Amino acid sequence: MAIISPGGSNNCLLSRLRALIKQQRLVHALSEGGLQAQFHTKMVPDSVPDKGCIDTSKWKKLDSRNLGIKPSMVSQPSWIVLKILQSEGFEAYLVGGCVRDLILKRIPKDFDVITTANLKQIKRQFYRAEIVGRRFPICRVHVKGSVIEVSSFETVAKHAGKKEADSPCRPPGCDKKDFIRWRNSMHRDFTINSLFFDPFANKIYDYANGMVDLRSLKLRTLGSAKLSFEEDCARILRGLRIAARLSLSISKETETAMHRLSSSILKLDKSRIMMELNYMLSYGAAEPSFCLLWRFDLLKILLPLHAAYFDRQSKNMKTAQSSTMLMKLFSSLDKVVSCDRPSESTLWVGLLAFHLALVNNPQDALVVLTFASVLYHEEWEEGVKFSRDNAEGIVNYVPEILCSSEFKSDKVLAKEVSQLASFVLDSISALTATESLIESMSRYPVFPCSGLVFVPKKMAEEVAEIFKGLVNIKSYNKGRKSFQIDYHSLGKGYLSEVRFVIGKVILETMNSGILQGKEVVQELDYHLLQENVKNYNKGRKHSLIPDTPEVKQEMSKKLKLKEQKCNLFEQDTAIDKQGVVELCQAPQRELIAVLGNMLAKRKFQLPEEEGIKKNQELSEDEKFQNKGEKKMHLKTIEKLQECMPPDMATKQQLNKVKKHNSSQEDTIKLKNMFQKKTQKVISEEIVEDRQVTDKGKGSLPPLPSVVSSEEIQKRKQVADNKKGGVS
Repeated sequence: MAIISPGGSNNCLLSRLRALIKQQRLVHALSEGGLQAQFHTKMVPDSVPDKGCIDTSKWKKLDSRNLGIKPSMVSQPSWIVLKILQSEGFEAYLVGGCVRDLILKRIPKDFDVITTANLKQIKRQFYRAEIVGRRFPICRVHVKGSVIEVSSFETVAKHAGKKEADSPCRPPGCDKKDFIRWRNSMHRDFTINSLFFDPFANKIYDYANGMVDLRSLKLRTLGSAKLSFEEDCARILRGLRIAARLSLSISKETETAMHRLSSSILKLDKSRIMMELNYMLSYGAAEPSFCLLWRFDLLKILLPLHAAYFDRQSKNMKTAQSSTMLMKLFSSLDKVVSCDRPSESTLWVGLLAFHLALVNNPQDALVVLTFASVLYHEEWEEGVKFSRDNAEGIVNYVPEILCSSEFKSDKVLAKEVSQLASFVLDSISALTATESLIESMSRYPVFPCSGLVFVPKKMAEEVAEIFKGLVNIKSYNKGRKSFQIDYHSLGKGYLSEVRFVIGKVILETMNSGILQGKEVVQELDYHLLQENVKNYNKGRKHSLIPDTPEVKQEMSKKLKLKEQKCNLFEQDTAIDKQGVVELCQAPQRELIAVLGNMLAKRKFQLPEEEGIKKNQELSEDEKFQNKGEKKMHLKTIEKLQECMPPDMATKQQLNKVKKHNSSQEDTIKLKNMFQKKTQKVISEEIVEDRQVTDKGKGSLPPLPSVVSSEEIQKRKQVADNKKGGVS
């Protein structure tokens, strides 16, 4: 019979009592919130669970190679940090969103590392490293131009405070490293962010069913969503950002908690809100992020003016999303930026200010197009020319865009563009100053206004510099040298690059075509597009042609090349026809005289067979005694070609002979082929000529149907002698 110590019995009783109290508190909190959610035993609460709740059978270790993760997919700076920490005897893993993105074959926004070393030990390992953060400090390591955020397992333990005192002991048979990773994963925000990746061992560790939610593309908190968001309300914004970027569905409990606690984000620092908004709008998911902000009533808190605009446009987000200019602007922005090519926040702040100016002061379509074109070209004259050339493709938006007038002079256009720039500058203050925001919200008296402004004034000044040049529009003649986006400059927030991209985004939104260089290429013909799709997909059964500007540019180039070839062919055909007409209209007597002289000079006296044999014995250099004889030889071919009827096959042979400077043997063969036809034509013309010149003086005996060149010369001599005798 086993002996049970009194101390062990008391510990077991206390452990069960703590678990019961925690469960009762959780049920009480849920009932007070009016939620009808049930407590799922599978859902792990945010606090470290009790010893009895640990189920190691659900822990999973996966081979990263089976999931398609290759070492090359991890950035080089991350590898350097991991290797240095491991070489010093510390455990180091990739953790969080980067592991999630690698599994989904997405480019991670950044790579986060977690290690068993404490923050001071981490800092000592690297030349450039600093510890930042008060509530949850981390070490920022600078490696090869990148910043790697390194956290410590120890930090999570200290952050838990008293909760860690109640943490269970490591279960029997549980590996110490597994226990440390599990305890850390329980403090993560979402299940899909609780994965650890050891790239040295090619192992992925899952302690919270993160792979299940990742496969089903579900966003779910670890434990109670309400408790999770109450502990850190920034998780609401982070969750919406992840859902927007990865097109995730949100679990019912998580969605309900987001709706109920949306107003809690007012507790966040303005800098934190700005950072989260920048992550949403600068990394290629601005449009879906805006949709989710509207859906969860967060847009009313963060951007009340734009929320009021949405509310006035449509009662439901689906209609607003498909019809509003603001959503089209962010859709165009998403085509330009991505996680590996992000922009600086001045870009989306400038777009918000531009749109706000149009909502408050609707403009003529040509004015808006010229405004964007000048930003794009950085030159007034080129911008005006471009906008006038592409005014027909403008898409009108209500209420921002007015119907285009038939004509505006350059002077009037310059004045209205400058006025629009002034409106944009005025709108910036509504995003940075509470007084200006409240004043602007007077246009929507029924709509609530939180009074929150989170865009710093320094950034407002930088955005203003983007548009100031358009106030004195005619002096704006810098000129853009390259029309390719410099993503390094864009990420650094260089104003010239941000200005160029804002112009590009507005032009894409205003026009149905796609910008390529200095022109807008309209949608290609449907049949041409289908043909290119077939060619692209040839041999690729499950691939589709990517709808990107680069592909459309390539298709446009091919179309232009085909048009140029067609034009050249038509020109050549017209020249050939003109030559035929001129040849037919030339005096036949002149043609006969030319041919007679050519035949006399060349003196083709050799019989046909004998000439061919001699040419076979001659070398290529001996066939032509000098360059003049070779040129005469080519001219003979041209004259023979002109005499014959238009036979396409024969013309191709002659052109081929001429192009490759064929031997005299080929020429003689062709000459013999045409000789009968030319002799017949010449004989008929000689008879006609004699009838004209020797009227009433008798005539020579009729020529046979086929006359040799020698006979032609003899008869011409006889005719000339008679003329001399008469004279």
